[in-house]
Amino acid sequence: MRFETICAQELKDIKSGDPHVLPIHATSAFSYENIDDSIDVFTGEKEGYVYTRYGNPTISAVQNKLAQLESFGTDLEAFCIMCNSGLAAISTLCMSLLQEGDELITQGNLYGGTTEIFKSILSRYGIKVHFTDLKNLDVVDNIIRQNPRIKMMYFETPTNPTLSCLNIKGLTHLCRQHDIVSAIDNTFATPYLQQPFKHGVDFVVHSTTKFINGHGNAIAGAIIGKSASHKKKVWNTMKLLGTNTNAWDAWLTHTGIKTLPLRMDKHCFNAMNLAHYLEAHPKVKKVNYPGLESFEDHQIAKDQMSQFGAMLSFEIDGGVEAAKRFMNNTRLCSITSTLGNVDTLLLHPVTASHLNVSQEIRDQFAITDGLIRVSVGIENVEDLKEDFERGLK
Repeated sequence: MRFETICAQELKDIKSGDPHVLPIHATSAFSYENIDDSIDVFTGEKEGYVYTRYGNPTISAVQNKLAQLESFGTDLEAFCIMCNSGLAAISTLCMSLLQEGDELITQGNLYGGTTEIFKSILSRYGIKVHFTDLKNLDVVDNIIRQNPRIKMMYFETPTNPTLSCLNIKGLTHLCRQHDIVSAIDNTFATPYLQQPFKHGVDFVVHSTTKFINGHGNAIAGAIIGKSASHKKKVWNTMKLLGTNTNAWDAWLTHTGIKTLPLRMDKHCFNAMNLAHYLEAHPKVKKVNYPGLESFEDHQIAKDQMSQFGAMLSFEIDGGVEAAKRFMNNTRLCSITSTLGNVDTLLLHPVTASHLNVSQEIRDQFAITDGLIRVSVGIENVEDLKEDFERGLK
């Protein structure tokens, strides 16, 4: 071989041992021993990889682990398809299962980006969205009966940013009665704290960017389903829309998963302590945290979560200006648009995540000008209390 050829050639694998840690398969495409082997893979006669937009060994390994975690303790053989973000997972799922003329029912107090997808994107394709209070099962049942073209129910619990909790069993029971697909965003809880499949849900979605990764260094999402009949439809939509994740972000997600239980235990411990501190503080009007007995949805959370999570929000007097003063006066906390990292993160929903959500919906679901969302980290909780005291002064 000549110089240029040596430069261009791929190295051959050394087969003398298996890697101890999941390798990053940083390749856009895959090669074959011969053309017949290629034909067998392309036609589905044998398993193999074609192109990383279709699938990749690193991504497949992480998908399999996420499916195992979400279906843990059940007899389900769940499947997982990773996407390049949580919103990509939500939009891919909706585009897979809904078509023009179909309708979707959901809650008003969703993550702002999800609300925007439903109002601004799905509506362009002739898909009507019903926003309602999913806590009232009688109202939900009535809406479904009056709108027989509803094909999907989508919800979060706990919700972003007010931490409201919904009765998963009650909602999925209604879905089965009316032959509607149910889908839940389980990002806040993770499968370590809440397993929606045990309560009858059809699909679970995650922004794995958040607690599953846990370190703020990878963006990805996941669609996890329990019906084999849906798998090919969702995979085909992901493939054609190009919403696939990449091997690097999948690998970083996998690295984060290894410490998920340890991190979540500490997150939950800190969040509970911080919530009690805030509840007793004279400058705090209200604390939204499912672990507080005073929280209106405490019993629902207790029935379907093993712990109460790392997310809380609280309200102070003085609206936007007071919220800004608090956030600017803290020193340990980061002001950022994400959540789920090992350090404590602050967000002001009205000026950030819910900026483009209508005032009517914000008023209806108590997303007030003085509301601050907190993603509680794994620092020493006494340091966090001192920092919040500094902010509140």
